[in-house]
Amino acid sequence: MSLPHNVWAFVFGIFGNIISFVVFLAPVPTFVRICKKKSTEGFQSLPYLSALFSALLWIYYAMQKDGSGFLLITINAVGCFIETIYIILFITYANKKTRISTLKVLGLLNLLGFAAIVLVCELLTKGSTREKVLGGICVGFSVIVFAAPLSIMRVVIRTRSVEFMPFSLSLFLTLSAVTWLFYGLAIKDFFVALPNVLGAFLGAVQMILYIIFKYYKTPVAEETEESKTMSDHTIDMTKLTTVTPSPVSYTAVLLPPTIPDVPENQIQVTKVKNHNINGLKDQNKNVENQNQL
Repeated sequence: MSLPHNVWAFVFGIFGNIISFVVFLAPVPTFVRICKKKSTEGFQSLPYLSALFSALLWIYYAMQKDGSGFLLITINAVGCFIETIYIILFITYANKKTRISTLKVLGLLNLLGFAAIVLVCELLTKGSTREKVLGGICVGFSVIVFAAPLSIMRVVIRTRSVEFMPFSLSLFLTLSAVTWLFYGLAIKDFFVALPNVLGAFLGAVQMILYIIFKYYKTPVAEETEESKTMSDHTIDMTKLTTVTPSPVSYTAVLLPPTIPDVPENQIQVTKVKNHNINGLKDQNKNVENQNQL
């Protein structure tokens, strides 16, 4: 016995809300680290800014649908609240240059950009046309949300380190994309289903990269680590064998050059030789004296 069409949509929508809520909470360990170190380190603000903008667009899109967009509104409203907290924390602990660039993107994209879209849609479109226009815009920016981690993936490939690409976030992004894909198919909404195809694909690629660079070290990475270890040991040995020169005084410089130091055993041998020579001289004198007598 198959469930009715709207029941499947409700089931996938509920699961989508739950998994998406977990996705929104996935960066919490990252921001705990940022707060403890009081620095954003190598993390970027673009994923959070684009996620906030996408959530705003989906709320506006869902409001154009007759009752079927309620589950989209609930989760994206929660997402707007959580992403706003992330952005505030990021701006608080970012350095001056990063803070300014983040504020610029926030103002241009999330404030002016969203306001411009709302004005254009309200003034120039109506009914189903507005829904299609908004749906196309939502698809475009959803792709940006899913593609935002591409910059992190590039860093992972270049540095061969997964430090700034949490596995939990990639996993739940993939699960969320798959769930919303089935939700879009259940309600026959092309604009909901399409971007989640790309989201599921990119999420799977991120997890594969994580496994490769976390558990399977390439020869280049091993060589780099070995070189780094040898360099550290060399530095330590240099520190151990370095002799700190004593300060040079003017008296030492003005003194005449001294005779080079002679080993002590050589001095002793020289003394013995001198003593033997003196003894032979004394014996010769005694012999001469006896001959004269």
